[in-house]
Amino acid sequence: MDPVLAASGSPSRVVVAVPARLASSRLPGKVLADIAGRPMLQHVVERCRLARGVDALVVCTDSPEVAAAAGGWGVQVLITPASCSSGSERLAAVIPALLEAGGGAADQTLVINVQGDQPLLDPAIIEAMVERFAALGRPAVLTPVYALPAGKVHDPNVVKVLLAADGRAITFSRSALPHVRDLAPELWTTRTTYWGHVGLYGYRGDVLAGWHSLPHSSLEDLEKLEQLRLIDAGVPITTFVVEGDSLSVDTPEQLEQARRLVAAAA
Repeated sequence: MDPVLAASGSPSRVVVAVPARLASSRLPGKVLADIAGRPMLQHVVERCRLARGVDALVVCTDSPEVAAAAGGWGVQVLITPASCSSGSERLAAVIPALLEAGGGAADQTLVINVQGDQPLLDPAIIEAMVERFAALGRPAVLTPVYALPAGKVHDPNVVKVLLAADGRAITFSRSALPHVRDLAPELWTTRTTYWGHVGLYGYRGDVLAGWHSLPHSSLEDLEKLEQLRLIDAGVPITTFVVEGDSLSVDTPEQLEQARRLVAAAA
């Protein structure tokens, strides 16, 4: 059976949507920051284009500068409100156009939110999400996780996810979860596996369409993690395991790291 056929037998449509905000609070202008002679967002777009099983690729932005750049790369662009507080909210603001781009009904469409600050994204992760979405019968939300090395467990710039035994996400945090009682923090990884979150979200189209009806989340405000709005609202988030992570660029140090890694791979 075709891997993009869901349990019902009808084909799923897949839209990769890249929210790109120029006015980042921690690293302003980062999506257009130069990496090996090309803007970071262009690296993201090029990697998304390598993924198989995708029906449409769209950049969603409120920035005329970003829109002009993406249009120059031949990518469809949707203009979003400047008031959007997260990437998911930015996609939800244009969900009718995203569904039109994919050419499918809302409940049969997978909208993959790929952050515009992941210049080293492995296209295989997108492909794996497409396959899992079909195999699991189109879950509400799907996201990849990876086993964290000990050196990243206590880094607040690395988002952690606490998993239930069935792979469902219990919560997300910048803190290490779970807390291991009566053991020094540097030894916690000897007792359990800590999971990092790769910054991709796969939304069933009708779930993303309901984003603006979700109640306000104080946890989202505290941690600055958009997925906590879903957790607070009781929307189930299904996870799947991938090998390694995809560097998200949020700080000047991470931007330099991305530049070194891209240069080394050239």
